[in-house]
Amino acid sequence: MSQRHTLEETARVQHQIVTRAQLLAAGFADNHMCRQAKRGIWQRVLPATYALVTGTLTDEQRLIAAALYAGPDAQVTGLAALIWYGFRQGPRTPDVHLVVPHHARRRSTGHVVITRALTLDARARRTRLYPVCSPARAVVDAARCLRQIRPVRAIVTEAIQREFTDLNSLDEEIRRARRSSTALVRRAFAEVVAGARSAPEAELRQCLGASRVLPAIHWNPQLRTTDGGVLPTPDGYLDDAAVALEVDSREFHFSPDDWARTMRRHNELGRHGILVLHFTPAQIRGEPEQVRRTVEDAYRSRRGLGASVGVVVSPAR
Repeated sequence: MSQRHTLEETARVQHQIVTRAQLLAAGFADNHMCRQAKRGIWQRVLPATYALVTGTLTDEQRLIAAALYAGPDAQVTGLAALIWYGFRQGPRTPDVHLVVPHHARRRSTGHVVITRALTLDARARRTRLYPVCSPARAVVDAARCLRQIRPVRAIVTEAIQREFTDLNSLDEEIRRARRSSTALVRRAFAEVVAGARSAPEAELRQCLGASRVLPAIHWNPQLRTTDGGVLPTPDGYLDDAAVALEVDSREFHFSPDDWARTMRRHNELGRHGILVLHFTPAQIRGEPEQVRRTVEDAYRSRRGLGASVGVVVSPAR
């Protein structure tokens, strides 16, 4: 097989992204590479990394180029890895974050963000062209690069809710990272451990936690009638006032086909004398003071009614 034919096969497998070393091995000189790039026939994507096509590169081509530039030991991590896994809630980014061995000489450049680590991810998933850090490692690495709690909370809750990873694996990665830029991910992890099922629910907890009027709220409690019947579980419940709190988010709790069933569930709570208050993620985020006042007003107006509705609270599930 000729060197040029070998290059064609390599380029096909690598989505038309090749390295300088691969081009040299196929008999192309550096001055030829430069001419091809200047003429717009090829693209110099990164140092010593070329695209043998014109036009805007796909996300996969940018990822392959980053991995080829960073070297065979590099692992894709952070937001780029979360996008690769199919996370929906993380911020979108054109950058590709890779972790490399501590002794590696590669530096961040272009759309490539390089982080050195004493230990790579032993649970990384191998693909034909690059390894991708495990979801737990990728979540922690992504969180360490973010500066606000909301996106961190979103990726942590999605990781657990959609079963990309589990609490033990995430806890191990947080402990591995120690105190290096992990305050936000530790906070979000603690919320999930406490029972928050989604980022909006965690934000509702934070919103109502600032109230000087409300007593302790039962989150995700098991409700039963006094004769032992099981009732639907609301996101939050004020037992003294028989007020249930629900975050109405199709993204986090429902599929469109579940909507009618969800409404019947809420009606079942109402049938037993429970007032159900509904809040959307947009309301919780954009109008937290109004949300808090609404819950406080409902609590004041119904305080003491909880004993008369015949509903008791079991420990949170």
